[in-house]
Amino acid sequence: MPAAASALIVAGEASGDRHGAALAAALPRHLPVNWFGIGGDAMAAAGVELVTHAREVAVLGIVEVVRHLPRLYAVFRRLLREIARRRPDFAVLIDFPDFNLRLARQLHRRGIPVVYFIAPQVWAWRPGRVKLLRRHIRKLICIFPFEEEFFRRAGVEVEYVGHPLVDAARPTLSREEFFKRTGLRADRATVCLLPGSRNQEVERHLPVILEAAANLSRQRPRQFTLVRASTVDPALVEAIARRRPEVALTVVADSPYNALASADAAIISSGTATVEAALVGTPMVVVYRVATPSWWVGKLLVRTPYYSMVNLLAGERLVPELIQSDFTPARVAAEVERLLGDSNRRRRIQQGLGRLKERLGPPGAIERAARAVAAAVAGPGQAVKP
Repeated sequence: MPAAASALIVAGEASGDRHGAALAAALPRHLPVNWFGIGGDAMAAAGVELVTHAREVAVLGIVEVVRHLPRLYAVFRRLLREIARRRPDFAVLIDFPDFNLRLARQLHRRGIPVVYFIAPQVWAWRPGRVKLLRRHIRKLICIFPFEEEFFRRAGVEVEYVGHPLVDAARPTLSREEFFKRTGLRADRATVCLLPGSRNQEVERHLPVILEAAANLSRQRPRQFTLVRASTVDPALVEAIARRRPEVALTVVADSPYNALASADAAIISSGTATVEAALVGTPMVVVYRVATPSWWVGKLLVRTPYYSMVNLLAGERLVPELIQSDFTPARVAAEVERLLGDSNRRRRIQQGLGRLKERLGPPGAIERAARAVAAAVAGPGQAVKP
């Protein structure tokens, strides 16, 4: 490798963008590197030269992906051309398996070492993909404690580093400071809304969530914060919110921790945001919906008893899950009302979330991941700083 390696980094979702930004900033402390690839605003701010913004590839659902294949293939081909031009010394692929596993195959064919950070959830569905990891990547860096043994038994070179959110998921403002900054009222129950990190998720989830919010507000005055991920179009959120002017809504751009920590309850699209809420200690209702064909195909493939990572890690139904046909305004409003009206229930959930936090590893996951990447890709004579 040259004095400063050229490295590809790819993340296609808001959570991957944040983890990618942290890793991109940390790795040069161990190995000099110049980054390019696909990511969001956080990775761009961390110095990654974006070939394509992550919002161009953020698609959910089996049927939905098929509909967007021409655009996804165009991005894929553009990235391969850039890889051919730059010849990166190595690549770091972050989660986003439908795109990144195909990319790993192409990189492997070109002799470019691949480190995969944040494992695809093959233990939950589509287990055949573990073969792709075994064949095409040099090292897998996982963030959940049970994953290391699973992948090692499958023949994948793997290292567990802990969850990056243990360090990141911390509010920077007190409830009083956050309310003063956002103009919220201290005498009203506050519900935080996280409808998803993709435009499609927001289109599918937010109208239902806001109707539930309207139902809650009819019973007594309530106020709502909405966390908009950097990979979501602001105009889309504004357009949907305008349909529900009766909802007292304050939109917060990205950084969910102050909004979550200041809320009495949250309504959250199933995904990384549920782990963020767990680490902050916010009781939540988890929701999700995809196109009906994708749902039925997914039911044939998913092998876990729960959908949300919070319940999977807890090993029990710690928080309510309203998935697909159960995800209705009435059901959401009823579950949130139960959380707001039952302080003992909120306390029991918060205690369970505290136990879950202990299972996500000690602080310092990104530093451990950076050292693992550096050790995996350093060439002969390449100095790796401890």
